[in-house]
Amino acid sequence: MNNFKQNTSRRGSGGSSFHRGGNSSSNSSGGFSRRPSFSTRGGSRPPFRGGRGGGGGGRRGGFVFKGIDVSRYVNKAVITEEVVNFIPEHAFTDFAIDAKLKTLIVAKGYLTPTPIQDRAIPHVLRGSDVVGIANTGTGKTAAFLIPLINTALLNHKAKVLVMVPTRELAQQINDELIGFSRGLNIYSAVCVGGASIGFQLKELRRNPQFVIGTPGRLKDLIERKALVLSDFKTAVLDEADRMLDMGFINDMRQVLGLLPNPRHTLFFSATLSPQIEKLIGEFLKNPVRISVKTREILSTIEQDVIRVPKGAVKFDILHDLLLKPEFNKVLIFGRTKHGVDRLSKSLVEKGVKAESIHGDKNQHRRQKALDLFKRDHVNVLVATDVAARGLDIAGVSHVINYDLPGSHEDYIHRIGRTGRAGKKGKALTFIE
Repeated sequence: MNNFKQNTSRRGSGGSSFHRGGNSSSNSSGGFSRRPSFSTRGGSRPPFRGGRGGGGGGRRGGFVFKGIDVSRYVNKAVITEEVVNFIPEHAFTDFAIDAKLKTLIVAKGYLTPTPIQDRAIPHVLRGSDVVGIANTGTGKTAAFLIPLINTALLNHKAKVLVMVPTRELAQQINDELIGFSRGLNIYSAVCVGGASIGFQLKELRRNPQFVIGTPGRLKDLIERKALVLSDFKTAVLDEADRMLDMGFINDMRQVLGLLPNPRHTLFFSATLSPQIEKLIGEFLKNPVRISVKTREILSTIEQDVIRVPKGAVKFDILHDLLLKPEFNKVLIFGRTKHGVDRLSKSLVEKGVKAESIHGDKNQHRRQKALDLFKRDHVNVLVATDVAARGLDIAGVSHVINYDLPGSHEDYIHRIGRTGRAGKKGKALTFIE
C-alpha cells in the first residue's frame, strides 16, 4: 500500500530522468512541471557540481571540489560473487556469559554473531583492550554491550563510560542496552547536549553502571562534579573516527585522561587515522586489533543516479519517485539545515508524510522525528549528515542523496543506512 499519496495524483511517467547505469540522457523535461515548487537557491544547493560528465570544479559555500565521478554512485551493472562466506566460530549460547543474559539475547532474535561480534566478544570478556574496525551496520554495539553487561552482572559496582559523537547514537546504544538487560537491575544514563541537564543530573545521582554520552556534555558534567570518572574502570569510544571528524579530539583526550589506571578501553570505528592511532597508543594497553572490514559498500545496496534534465524541477522528480509504492521508507540527505527543513515542509505540503532532523533541532524534537520514522508513522525522513553515521533504522528501503555529499566517505556512510542486516536496499543520487 502506498503510504505517501494523500489527495495527490500520479503524474505521467514520460520524461523520467531515472537512468540506469549512469548513462546520459537526451530527454528533455517532458512529463515534469517547469514550475518550481521547491527552490534550490540558497542553503539547499548541492555542495558541488561538475556537468554531466563529472568534469569541472568550483567553490561553493567554503568547499572546494574537483568534480564528480558518477561511476562511483552506480553499481547496477556490476555482478559480484561472494567467494568466501563468513562462518562464525561461536553461537551466542557458546559465550561464557550469564544464563539470563543469554535468554535476553535470544529473545531479541540474536542467534549467530556477526563477524565483529564473533571476534570481539571473547576478548572483551577476558578484559583485553580492543580496537575493532568494521563497516557501519555490522553490529559493533552488541559486540561491546553484551560482554560489558555480563561484567556488570558479575560486579554491580563496575562502571562503564561510553563516548559517542552524536545524541542519536547515544540514545540508540541506550535502547540496545535496555533490551539486553531487561530485568537484570542494570541502570544507565544518557548524557548529551540539546537535552535537559537537570534530568541528566538526576539520572547520575542514581549511580548508574553505564553512562553514555557525547564529549561536550560529558565534559560539562565533569566540570560540575556531577560525573566523577575515578569510579569508571571501563571506557568505550564508539565511532571514534566520527568524533575526530567533528573536532572532538581534545575533548576525547581530556575525558580519557581522567579515567583511572589500569582500565579496560575499547575503540570501535569504521576507519583509522594517524590521530586515532595516536590516541590508541596513549590510552590502550597492548590492544587486540580486530578488523572485519570487507568492502567499502555492502553488496546488498543497489546504487544508481537520477539525472535532472535541463529545465526540469528537481523537487518534482523526487516527488514522482516517492509516489511509487516501493519507496516505502526513505531517508533523504540534504546538505544544510535550512534546506532540509524547506524540503521536508514542501513534501508535507504535497501530502507526503515527512519529518526532518538536523543539528539545530533540540534532542526532544530530533528523537520524536526519529521515533515517528522508525515506527512508520512517517515514511520519509529528511536529514543532514547528522543521520549518516551510527543510526540503525530497520527497513530503510531507499537512501536518496538529494544534495551531493561532501566526500566519498560521507557518501559511504549515508548509503549505509539501507541494505542492513542482510536486507536489500537502494541508494539513489541526484546529479544535475
